[in-house]
Amino acid sequence: MAVITRIFAILAVLSVAACQTTTDTSSRASPPDLSLPVDPPPIAALADQADVAALAREILALSPSIDPEEAARAAAISYSHTAVLRAEYQIVDPPLIHNAKVNAGIKPRGLCWHWAEDMERRLKAEQFTTLDLHRAIANHDNIRVDHSTAIVSAKGADMYQGIVVDPWRKGGELTWIGVLDDRRYKWAPRSEVLKIYAAREAR
Repeated sequence: MAVITRIFAILAVLSVAACQTTTDTSSRASPPDLSLPVDPPPIAALADQADVAALAREILALSPSIDPEEAARAAAISYSHTAVLRAEYQIVDPPLIHNAKVNAGIKPRGLCWHWAEDMERRLKAEQFTTLDLHRAIANHDNIRVDHSTAIVSAKGADMYQGIVVDPWRKGGELTWIGVLDDRRYKWAPRSEVLKIYAAREAR
């Protein structure tokens, strides 16, 4: 088993573990039917309520126009849906190894853009009136290691004033951070990055 794990790790580093957001078009890989509920699910047992409350406070602090109930609901869903997707994607490995397994057809889903797409979809189902959802891509200048995320902001604000909600980078454990505070990734709007990719492919 250790040998197999090392093989997947090597493959991940080489190339096949890349998030490959050039395929992030929603037409080549349809998201699963998650049967989205209207009401938020209970907070997953693995999510620390203090962490959920901290995220809710950060969302609320984005703007005085944000409804506290919506901030709390968005935070709870960000954590609970991370747990739902972790189970659905069958996450048992670090992110790059899991990516290699997805790209090899061993696991069904779980590239970074899958997490971003499914998280955005779940949050949008709430039809928030004081929050907006955005999609962003980082590292687009290196197609093999780019990364996708969903972002929560105040209604009408641009994504740079929002908070990254990223379950991928720690393998199914939610990471959240202000977009401009995220030193690991320099984010750009997904729509702009996809135009860059399209122009690159047209050359």
